[in-house]
Amino acid sequence: MKKQHVLGAMLFALIAAVSLTSSSKNVYGQTPETKTETQTQTQAQPQTQTPADETNFETQLYLLVGTNQDVAEGRIPTALDGIIKQLRATLPYKNYRLATTLVNRVKNEGRLDVNSISGPFVPVTSSQNIPQTTPSQFKIRQVRLVRENAQPLVQMNGFYFNSRLAIPVGAPVASNAPPPPAFNYESATLSTDISMREGEPVIVGTLNTGPSGDAIILVISARRAQK
Repeated sequence: MKKQHVLGAMLFALIAAVSLTSSSKNVYGQTPETKTETQTQTQAQPQTQTPADETNFETQLYLLVGTNQDVAEGRIPTALDGIIKQLRATLPYKNYRLATTLVNRVKNEGRLDVNSISGPFVPVTSSQNIPQTTPSQFKIRQVRLVRENAQPLVQMNGFYFNSRLAIPVGAPVASNAPPPPAFNYESATLSTDISMREGEPVIVGTLNTGPSGDAIILVISARRAQK
């Protein structure tokens, strides 16, 4: 009877040892084949990427000239009717004319850098030997769409405009004398940060053109471009 009791105890211990070994393999064991399969499944899972913002803006920079001279104003875009009304109420100029318009396209959060040549901002007579063109540079460090009180706004950081104006100098001399310098180049520069409602033109600022008393008025607008 004692012998049977000892054999029973030994059999129970053996069964318990086999069960514990099998359970440990299930919990901690991982064969090389299983590990390789797990890595393959992980690598096969697609990686999600944040879609790029493809919003583009169309910007329009209008260069207006305010003058007290009797000159034909010419045709000014109807989009600037409100701006012209505002200028007449705030600036003492009799006439306004559109010198040039710069239209450009820029990506949201992108930058803009334009070098341009336009006609003279300062009135030039046929007898004056000065350039008939005016070089200008227009830059924006960043154009971005923002929201303020649920209202979309176009923000322009680092707006910069520079124009080299040919200013007439000297007085007429006798035809047999050496001609004096006809002009000097003077820089007119404006730098600022601005924001505006989309599609609504705003006055950025004004620049004096010299002894003529005229002024360059910078007006800009921006709207999301059609794809």
